[in-house]
Amino acid sequence: MNMEALRQPDMTEEEFLAREETSELKCEFLGGAVYAMSGASDPHNQIAMNLYGMLYNRLRGRQCQPFGPDMKVRIVPTENNPPYYYYPDAMIACDPTDAGHGWRERPAALFEILSESTRRVDEREKHAIYHLLKSLEAYGRIEQKRPEVAFEYLTREGWQIERITGLDSVVCLPSLAIELPVAELYERVVFPT
Repeated sequence: MNMEALRQPDMTEEEFLAREETSELKCEFLGGAVYAMSGASDPHNQIAMNLYGMLYNRLRGRQCQPFGPDMKVRIVPTENNPPYYYYPDAMIACDPTDAGHGWRERPAALFEILSESTRRVDEREKHAIYHLLKSLEAYGRIEQKRPEVAFEYLTREGWQIERITGLDSVVCLPSLAIELPVAELYERVVFPT
């Protein structure tokens, strides 16, 4: 989704969380700065719906739980700094003790659907801050205009990146024992010619 800076002073974490409970406008909180999120394109919404459905079906009956774009992830970069709250497009959380407060702090996997307006943030800022999460095992960045997923996963040797292209490909999340066929991820998405 697109992000635009709100024209208001910085907030405390408590003010932000109180505001989020009553606001119809979804915002991200970046260490005190608040950014409004605007709407998403048709392909973005279709991919997000497909992804959530795929995760829901594959995680059914298991401890890990999928979340869509309305669940925040909370990240504390350092002890002395305020936290960051982002709304990833999808998330998998496996820790049952990380619940009950409207966000998750220990997700196993995060997914972002790229657009031209969010690409820089998703590939740089969020990439760096998401990797601060000790629980994170996978981070996927999904293209809208072509069947392509940049997928990072944690191995014993460190983070590995794989670029999966084409509708006949499969995204594998080995630590979660999940496979996501790219054709299913892009079902009903019309690519530009």
